[in-house]
Amino acid sequence: MTARERQAARNIQAVSSPARGPVWRALLEAQWRARLQEVTELSLAYHEAAAVTAAAPAGPLGERKLRQLLRRAIAARRALADTDEALGRLVSGRYGLCEGCAAAIPAWLLTGTPDARFCPRCQPPSPPAARGAAWSTS
Repeated sequence: MTARERQAARNIQAVSSPARGPVWRALLEAQWRARLQEVTELSLAYHEAAAVTAAAPAGPLGERKLRQLLRRAIAARRALADTDEALGRLVSGRYGLCEGCAAAIPAWLLTGTPDARFCPRCQPPSPPAARGAAWSTS
């Protein structure tokens, strides 16, 4: 997401249907590209580390690194799926509407988290294990 896209989104006032603006599509597409890049890099790193570990067992530290890479790759894939779902909501006309109460999600929230599914009032609490995690809970 570029500074220009963020500024354009800030300039948009919250309206009853924020999905109408091309800014939201641009934000989501930029996020999708960034997340796809992250998935690709993490997947390649995982497979490379797995090949090295299979060739010469690296012991518990190597296995720990491998598990960590796998968790990060899975989290990145989930985040990419969240962005894919948001693009689907945009196409169907449901983007920017809270899945809990059907109210409009504020533009400031969509600007920071373009794949947000809930308004601040309906946002479910994140589980304790996920609070410091690298994946999106939206």
